[in-house]
Amino acid sequence: MTEPKRRGLYFEDFTVGQSFESPARTVTSTDIVNFACLSGDFNEVHTNFEYCKTTQFKEPIAHGPLVYAIMGGLQYASGINDGTLLALLQIDGWRMLDVVKHGDTIRLLSTVVEKKETSKPDRGVVTFDRKCVKQNGTVAQTMRATLMYRRKPA
Repeated sequence: MTEPKRRGLYFEDFTVGQSFESPARTVTSTDIVNFACLSGDFNEVHTNFEYCKTTQFKEPIAHGPLVYAIMGGLQYASGINDGTLLALLQIDGWRMLDVVKHGDTIRLLSTVVEKKETSKPDRGVVTFDRKCVKQNGTVAQTMRATLMYRRKPA
């Protein structure tokens, strides 16, 4: 059987200090409503326009985990995970610094902060500092993500 072609980066392709910027994506009201339905989180701050008028946000905001999920999709859209990512191992220090609303366009900035070989020769671990950045340059979320990648075939 022939090994499938991969466009993603292998463990060896990453270097500490290397940065990646994903394509951008606009968050929509439909995204927020669909996530509420999927997760069952119908908190009024996400779903009730009238209630939100009484908050500092003045309109519904995206769920924090929705933004996190979109960030994962943006990393995939960047191509670096395609066919080479094996697992998400850990998220540390996940912080919500600013809200994301309908109409905000976000992108993911990732910087490699650590690489570790594993006891298995076919994989390695890469740790990224991740930032979700809005169209105006405001950072909405930060976290440290540790992922396992394939190593280059011998």
